[in-house]
Amino acid sequence: MKNLYDIKYSSNIPDLLFKNRFSVLITTYQVGKLIAISSDNGTELVQTPVSLKKPMGIALQGTKMAVACLDEIRFFSSNENVHEVLNTEKTSYDVAFAQRATYHTGILDIHDLEFGDGMIWGVNTLLSCLAVYDINHSFRPKWKPTFIDSLIPEDRCHLNGMAMEEGIPKYVTALSKTNYKHGWREDKMNSGVLLEVPSGDVLLENLAMPHSPRIYNDKLYFLESGKGNLVEFDRETKTAKTVFNFGCFIRGMAFIENVIVIGKSKIRETSKDFNDLKVKENSTNAGLIFFDILTNNIIGQIDYTSTVEEIFDVKVLENTIHPAILTNELETFNQIVTYPGNKFWKKE
Repeated sequence: MKNLYDIKYSSNIPDLLFKNRFSVLITTYQVGKLIAISSDNGTELVQTPVSLKKPMGIALQGTKMAVACLDEIRFFSSNENVHEVLNTEKTSYDVAFAQRATYHTGILDIHDLEFGDGMIWGVNTLLSCLAVYDINHSFRPKWKPTFIDSLIPEDRCHLNGMAMEEGIPKYVTALSKTNYKHGWREDKMNSGVLLEVPSGDVLLENLAMPHSPRIYNDKLYFLESGKGNLVEFDRETKTAKTVFNFGCFIRGMAFIENVIVIGKSKIRETSKDFNDLKVKENSTNAGLIFFDILTNNIIGQIDYTSTVEEIFDVKVLENTIHPAILTNELETFNQIVTYPGNKFWKKE
């Protein structure tokens, strides 16, 4: 393992990112950062942290990116090759996402976030529903589990994860089927469910804190965070199998070719939600696990040794070696101007 500031990492990880031309995005709400992890030389990792208010779900679609935050959704675009006006002799970016809009939601505790056909979908955890967003309201409810009888800000079942298919939600995860305030806290190791959308059918139950359902190569995967399991669900037979047990608290997952990038979190002694989990003993560091789905082997890891303790979402930026992310809080942001087919840096 090599050291870099507050992380250590397997020596093969920079080469893996560089040769396969991808970077990884993670959100850590605990320190308020969206972090891009990349390698522009194949020998070292580069971290690009961006400050946001409690960032959670990340949505990617083409040149668009959105991030769910404490009381807003921020929208970014990488159009017009903005990175070209940022590059210097010391720094060379190949993609730059510039903030283009902020949608004010109020505090909804949005978890997973995904672009659909002409709209953006979010898991509205506080009100136990799936929602879309426009300029007229904080949100527009589109679906709720059949066991939720009304939309009240009580986080009744801790609806958290969402898998999209053909531009609309197809599967969701929740920590329970309870219909009262914070009911999910009562039996976290045995009350989790995988649900189908829109039917609301319970496909799996008695799960230990399921998160991050994702469809890849026509297969459905999710993480059973309370046990540290990567689970594959057969959509034809409606049966599940544990692919691998990582033995730690895992949450956030993205795919690229045969590699799954999985987020892991540290469980703090003071955590009221996670302190009683069986995986607590091995959940001593936040970081990333790189897992080969063909061989079922861990091929490398990144571990945070300080600062970052909890990771929520993980996304992969394909064909990207060194990304930049520009928010409107940055001093140079307003000096960069784009219009279709053009961009420039209006330096004073």
